[in-house]
Amino acid sequence: MTPQAMLDPTHTLSEDTFYLNMGPQHPSTHGVLRLLLRLSGERILECDPVLGYSHRGQEHIAQNKTYLQFLPYPGRMDYLSALMFNHAHCLAVEKAAGIAVPERAEYIRVICAELNRISSHLLWLGAYLMDLGAFTPFLYCFDDREDIMDLLLPVTGSRLTYCYSRFGGVAKDIDETFVTGLRAFIKKLRGRLKDYDKLVNKNVIFINRTRDVGVISADMARAYGLTGPCLRGSGVAYDVRRAEPYSVYPEFAFEIPVRSGGDCLDRYMVRFLEMEQSLRIIEQALDRLPQGPVAPAKPVRVVKVPAGDYHCVYESARGQVGIYLVSDGGKNPYRMKWRVPSFSNLSVLPKLLVNTLVADTIAILGSVDVVMPEIDR
Repeated sequence: MTPQAMLDPTHTLSEDTFYLNMGPQHPSTHGVLRLLLRLSGERILECDPVLGYSHRGQEHIAQNKTYLQFLPYPGRMDYLSALMFNHAHCLAVEKAAGIAVPERAEYIRVICAELNRISSHLLWLGAYLMDLGAFTPFLYCFDDREDIMDLLLPVTGSRLTYCYSRFGGVAKDIDETFVTGLRAFIKKLRGRLKDYDKLVNKNVIFINRTRDVGVISADMARAYGLTGPCLRGSGVAYDVRRAEPYSVYPEFAFEIPVRSGGDCLDRYMVRFLEMEQSLRIIEQALDRLPQGPVAPAKPVRVVKVPAGDYHCVYESARGQVGIYLVSDGGKNPYRMKWRVPSFSNLSVLPKLLVNTLVADTIAILGSVDVVMPEIDR
């Protein structure tokens, strides 16, 4: 298909307009995303995001695997929120099958999920600033992220694509070494957040590259189904952990960072402030961590979900994850549909990029924070 047909079948090129492919190998897309741009000089007239370069049929795989066999796959969708996607899958099956989870396991799940949220935000923050030309914050962010992976490795056995939650609990208990190391990390990161504030948040170059750029109004965010920091950066205080609480989140005091401007800077600030709130949740969970088992006495190996339709939502680092499960009573899901935040968040780009400059495309796309394997699942 020609570029003209992809964007507008009735459009013909004039002398002052042309097409530009950004991706699918452009480093700032952070995945195989292709943006087909129609330009007039440096100004964008149309944008068509082209997806599917890494499609793997995860939902179809779910229908051909048992619930247990599919357990490692969700962590490969959003590999930066692997612990959260793994947790979400377990929550959906546990809710549908009526599987109880020990309280200690719920606390551990929340601790690890919030660590994963911080890790995801740190990677995004470092990569985003590098895309905009700042190298030093990238080194700090990955240094802090390395500490998180070092903490999670002995417990989960992985550093990226985690599969730690099990139906009815977690694979392994945490020990005093983990708790001591985590408390030390919390103290370190709080100090580092002050460094980020001085180095980035007050940097006039960064502010000028992001303020009033890529503005998403609250109405636009709702119309396109945006969730997560992209929605909260537009002034809508929606977070699944508050709106539809799950696990033991109702037991913790934390705030939902919201900014009202809807520009790239506000989406950045929401993620930056969320890291402190995740530290608050982790601290409270460590202080209240109950004793007891972390898994059922007999491992849950065969799951049969009663026939029916089930739905479960979860707040990942990028927004609302929705799992719609249809069961016919067998060992496999009859249908498992995943609603992932990156797909809806990316859908706003064709409207958002119109009449902006090519130089701002990197800042706008990066501020949305999409993970392509999550979209091309």
